[in-house]
Amino acid sequence: MKIVVFGATGRIGSRIVTEALNRGHEVTAAVRHPENYTVEAPHLRVTKGNLFFAQDVESAVFDHDAVVSAFNYKPGVNPPSTIVEVAVPLLNGLKQAGVKKLLVIGGAGSLEVSPGVQLVDTPGFPEAYKAGALAQRDALKVYQQEKEIEWTYLSPAAETAPGERTGKFRTGKDQLISDAAGKSFISMEDLAVAVIDELETPMHVRERFTVGPTP
Repeated sequence: MKIVVFGATGRIGSRIVTEALNRGHEVTAAVRHPENYTVEAPHLRVTKGNLFFAQDVESAVFDHDAVVSAFNYKPGVNPPSTIVEVAVPLLNGLKQAGVKKLLVIGGAGSLEVSPGVQLVDTPGFPEAYKAGALAQRDALKVYQQEKEIEWTYLSPAAETAPGERTGKFRTGKDQLISDAAGKSFISMEDLAVAVIDELETPMHVRERFTVGPTP
């Protein structure tokens, strides 16, 4: 496939680029400042792409099969509200380019930890991450209203960090996945595996799914 990755310079986005290339896909890294993107590899190209403008999105994704958005807010750089703000221009840009497939890396905060109770609403949820989690939840609502684009919203485990690529994890829908010790963690490498798995074999079209540790 020909895949565009927004947020390709980030910790998760860069691993998605690597995973896709290792599986033989053609990848376009869509970044705001292409002159600063130093990664070079066969079947990898870089283009300018600003998610805040539908026309930029359209130009970046034209003639591609699928788009991944690993965009997230950065404290001190842009506010959490930008997670919601980019949803509409992203969707509109894909429509204008005639690209149907979109996978968005979202947050774990809107996953349920018990019936009707989402992680972000639990008393122990870290205050430092709350604004971002609420913004991710609001962005999910925007995608859930979309009927034309074949979107998928991927909520990772509660904790993600650089680690080992094992290819071993569980998938689910709206409930947080934890291991036998109650820990909800997935490596960024395995998260990238889940992303490319879904693009290659779509199982969650126009719905959210999650990934987490094995029991």
